[in-house]
Amino acid sequence: MSVVKITEIGAGSPKSFEDAIKEGIKRANKTLKNVRGAWIKEQNVDVDESGKITEFRVKMKVTFVIDD
Repeated sequence: MSVVKITEIGAGSPKSFEDAIKEGIKRANKTLKNVRGAWIKEQNVDVDESGKITEFRVKMKVTFVIDD
């Protein structure tokens, strides 16, 4: 029987939401073992004075299996 844990993380990218998600998962894999999935809880952007998007941000819940 597997036991999973869920942790919430935030990540950002100047390129896109997809890139922010990829960067978040990449970073989670450096610290957490057995990452199995993620649920994107929230998306938002930072905008400069001219109205240009400067950063795409996501908050996600990452699921990983706990080792015995």
